[in-house]
Amino acid sequence: MVKIKTPFKSLLKARFITFEGGEGVGKSTQVRLLKEKLEKLDINVIATREPGGTKKAEAIRSFILEGKSENWGPEAEAILFASARLDHMNELIAPNLKKGNWVISDRFHDSTRAYQGLTSGVKENLIATLEELALNGHSPDITILLDMDPKIAFERVAMRDARAGLTGQSDRFEKEDLGWHSSLRNGFLKIAKNNAKRFVIIDANANEDEIAKAVWKAVSKKFPLQTKVKF
Repeated sequence: MVKIKTPFKSLLKARFITFEGGEGVGKSTQVRLLKEKLEKLDINVIATREPGGTKKAEAIRSFILEGKSENWGPEAEAILFASARLDHMNELIAPNLKKGNWVISDRFHDSTRAYQGLTSGVKENLIATLEELALNGHSPDITILLDMDPKIAFERVAMRDARAGLTGQSDRFEKEDLGWHSSLRNGFLKIAKNNAKRFVIIDANANEDEIAKAVWKAVSKKFPLQTKVKF
């Protein structure tokens, strides 16, 4: 009898990974690098972001980040984020997980808890209700929190914008003061502490490659991956 070797990727179930953190901590870069590493293991990976990921959610993203919702108050913004998340979940995340694809999202529901909840004062019962609606029974398998001193993050954002010729064009949340962003950081750390089994906190002050190695160590420890693959 010939023994048929089972392909490695068939041994893995679909996984949902999220990245969280304040402005300028490097989430988008680390999402891209992790996606590339997983694809070298022949894993199908979908990278997405919040708010966004679908046509409707991207429209809500533009509305919020352009500052058009600011005068509506944090409760209204939390509802807008939840609306975008519901479409994102139903149209992109859940269908891909069902197909067996891995999904990596730059931000997810913890951002609403940190930004609108712990930092802007939206009550927990509203946050929890919106979360239950938008997640539709799904939750991240692991959340990577990239943690950085907001002052350093501000400097990174300024350098990034200068290189792109976008000086003075901060979005809805980047323009908040240092005290607000310090509260945001503390909010994320509190959420991570309260969800220690799901969260991994990584020092984002390190260089890009060191952070990527720390991310890979966390993900490969959580899931049965072939960690000897060279990258």
